[in-house]
Amino acid sequence: MQKLYYAGGHIFLDDDVCDALVMYARALADVNKSDLVTVPALSDEGMQGRTRLLIGPASQLFATPALDRGADLSDAEAVESMRDKTVHLQPSRPVFEENPETADEQFE
Repeated sequence: MQKLYYAGGHIFLDDDVCDALVMYARALADVNKSDLVTVPALSDEGMQGRTRLLIGPASQLFATPALDRGADLSDAEAVESMRDKTVHLQPSRPVFEENPETADEQFE
């Protein structure tokens, strides 16, 4: 579990959700864009629900490990969505496939 500090307060998030959210916020900041994400969270008062966060270039957030509060805050769909969006915001990189049969031929 992670404690995410955001806008002068904090919420508790699942580790995977928090990691995906922070990486997505960084990717958005890199391209000067923002997005509204909704994730399951636990408030500092112990209320469980879905939290909407506006993240982007002006986001000032950080996360620290927190004690497990016994709440299931996982959301595989949100994690996958944020990771996919993060990848699409990254600059494209060439991918080289090595074929063992032709690898030696390339350098002769």
